[in-house]
Amino acid sequence: MSVLSLRGLRTNIGQYAVLHDVSIEVPEGGVFVLLGRNGAGKTTTLRSIMGLWAPSPGSVFFRGRDISGMHTADIARLGLAFVPENMGIFGGLTVAENMVLATRNGQFDKGRLGYVQTLFPALKKFWDARAGSLSGGQKQMLAVARAIIEPRELILVDEPTKGLAPAIVDAMADAFAEIGQSTTILLVEQNFQFARRLGRDMAVIEDGRIVHAGSMADFAADAELQGQLLGLSA
Repeated sequence: MSVLSLRGLRTNIGQYAVLHDVSIEVPEGGVFVLLGRNGAGKTTTLRSIMGLWAPSPGSVFFRGRDISGMHTADIARLGLAFVPENMGIFGGLTVAENMVLATRNGQFDKGRLGYVQTLFPALKKFWDARAGSLSGGQKQMLAVARAIIEPRELILVDEPTKGLAPAIVDAMADAFAEIGQSTTILLVEQNFQFARRLGRDMAVIEDGRIVHAGSMADFAADAELQGQLLGLSA
């Protein structure tokens, strides 16, 4: 069963056509990875799903419900969360205050908070620190933690490893593997080693079109296809 279906998605930004007939089926559970070179349309796809940019024509279905044209806040209330590439944290607020803003009623479920702090121990350590004082990796942890402080059915994550040290990338991979046990993740990523470690299913987008889709295991075993679609041989 697909938790998310994109059908014939086209998105224009101003006078520029960015997505051209994008169709993807994201199955229930685990990590689905959307790969592609810079400027291929990965971020536009995520933003179109969340209603930040309106696709026209084309449809986005979440659990069989057409959410095309819905407001972003209404989409989020259905159980979707988005972690943008710029993380979107509030640097002048504390870690705790950033987390409170992501709750439904301004209060934490103690069990859920404990789960999140187990995934990201640094956030507990810096709970009362200003978010702007955190390292890049800690800010990324905070961004992901906000997305899951309430139970979600689908999380969209854009380039979570960009600019992070290898040790932080490893810690992030462990966290995503754990999250993926109970929540479907649609991951946009250019770090192929990170993507292949986590992904069960995948698709490659190029110039706003899906040019390949299948299992990550099959794609990871085909070095020629990786070179052709992602330039990894270089």
